[in-house]
Amino acid sequence: MFESLLIANRGEIARRIIRTANGLGIRTIAVYSEADAGLPHVREASEAVEIGPAPARESYLSIPRLLDAAAKTGAAAVHPGYGFLSENAEFAEAVQAAGMAWVGAPPSAIRAMGLKDAAKALMQQAGVPVTPGYMGEDQSEARLAREANAIGYPVLIKAVAGGGGKGMRRVDDAADFAAALASCRREAASSFGDERVLIEKYILNPRHIEVQVFADSLGNAVHLFERDCSVQRRHQKIIEEAPAPGMDVATRQAICEAAVKAARTVDYIGAGTIEFIADASEGLRADRIWFMEMNTRLQVEHPVTEAITGDDLVLWQLKAAAGEPLPKTQEQIVMRGWAVEARLYAENPQTGYLPSTGVLQHLRLPTGARVDSGVEAGNEITSFYDPMIAKIIAHGRDRNAALDRLTRACGDIEIWPVKSNANLLCRIAGDTDFRAGAVDTGFLDRKGGELVAEEPEQAVIDAAATSLSRRSSPDPWAALTGFRIATEPDLRVNVVVGAKPYLGHINPTSAARAVAIGEETVLFDKGAAWLIGLPSASRVETADGGGDGAVLSPMPGLVTVVETSEGARVRKGDLLMTIEAMKMEHSLRAPFDGTVQGLRASVGISVSESQLMATVVKDEA
Repeated sequence: MFESLLIANRGEIARRIIRTANGLGIRTIAVYSEADAGLPHVREASEAVEIGPAPARESYLSIPRLLDAAAKTGAAAVHPGYGFLSENAEFAEAVQAAGMAWVGAPPSAIRAMGLKDAAKALMQQAGVPVTPGYMGEDQSEARLAREANAIGYPVLIKAVAGGGGKGMRRVDDAADFAAALASCRREAASSFGDERVLIEKYILNPRHIEVQVFADSLGNAVHLFERDCSVQRRHQKIIEEAPAPGMDVATRQAICEAAVKAARTVDYIGAGTIEFIADASEGLRADRIWFMEMNTRLQVEHPVTEAITGDDLVLWQLKAAAGEPLPKTQEQIVMRGWAVEARLYAENPQTGYLPSTGVLQHLRLPTGARVDSGVEAGNEITSFYDPMIAKIIAHGRDRNAALDRLTRACGDIEIWPVKSNANLLCRIAGDTDFRAGAVDTGFLDRKGGELVAEEPEQAVIDAAATSLSRRSSPDPWAALTGFRIATEPDLRVNVVVGAKPYLGHINPTSAARAVAIGEETVLFDKGAAWLIGLPSASRVETADGGGDGAVLSPMPGLVTVVETSEGARVRKGDLLMTIEAMKMEHSLRAPFDGTVQGLRASVGISVSESQLMATVVKDEA
């Protein structure tokens, strides 16, 4: 085994690797950008090296800086984690050329599976079923549009070098194809430096099923069963579980054997994931599951596989990279129970999952489940990296037991003032349809309206009233607005929850928790966070704004497209500009028919959240 290991990554996965390496007595070397100096992985490693400014291209994506850090610290091996350079063949080769071990897939396998079109062609030759589509060299808009028409709408445009949901667009009509293609290419170029795309038939009831595979340098290859990652937003996973709901023994055997076959086809070594798309319109069937792509690295969701098998997959990676045989044969790998993982993101589900940034003034993560997190209270969520705060992993004897534990865990999360999806995760875990296994990748599109809490429930309002009545006066009767004599008291309090006034009832049995954070009082309930207070003119905001034509940036980011000009006539819904943050694009559109005035946008400028970008002056009636 290696004496020292440099971890070319950050946050949660760096901490995860450090835990296993420390248990083996390996000296761990963390790297960090200027923005990450205060993160826990920097403190927990045996030593740490600063590698550059906050932008990833100048730090975590800089091969020279990472190699220099490895050389200075005498690292014997490099683990890339996931994301960043984990699937970069040039980085893997540079590490090996410098005399260090690469804890990852062979460069040849990374290249073979790194481009979606080439990978699908290779799998077809190997006899692995693939999704119908176009993977040709002709990348002209006209050719791609013709192929989309031939395949039949809806189609999916995907970056050939894509991953993590980036560079992917669903198109339902030919009239929308050109705009979707342009947007997809911009995002692909920004995220991967490669704007090429492929076209796939969009499966109307798709399930995202993936199989964890492992191989060593001695010719052994195994699978560790499947995971279901169908609950997604913006094509990115937020709930993963193992095993897949509704998977029968015969179908499991078919896709797991296909996954191992795929790994053997590219002479794989280490941890990999074979991703499949399943048409679940008639349940999971072996003849309706197709190869989608291979991720030649450890996956974010690997803890659910660890939970059901009892195996440490980072340990397996280190053994494979050291030339050792796999710790178990296929027959020795046994599945026990059920595991579900929820990704806790710094984002606002009420605004289309736009990322949220800022200092985590208050952070309380659950104790009743496994928590893998890269941050602590006082750390800052910046716009430079993925906004994931933590992964919450619950294991139980069966699916309901695991989901019960996950519901409780997500309900215990407290985050302020950064917005999060904790309440959404709690609601998903308890949702009747989700519990019944009625999921596909469109689950949140269908159910989001009822799962995303726009207004506080009455129980939250009552909890706010109860808390504030206790805090506002030593005499609780002084804060009350009414009661009934000679009957059950009707104790009511006017309170502000969020930005609106409500009438709440005193409820001493409320389970919600009110916390004083600075000069504010925040109520936490089922993962949601509500700013609460007593009514005053300065605290209550109007609920009906937005009709003045002001076009505001919904998030901090970079202006990448400007489609309008000063004085331009626009119609409601016309695209005005596009802003990108955390490799996510958001389109700003005209709120109504009118004329653009006070345009303050140009391509390349950085903007802050709620910054005024332009004003649309409404046409007179």
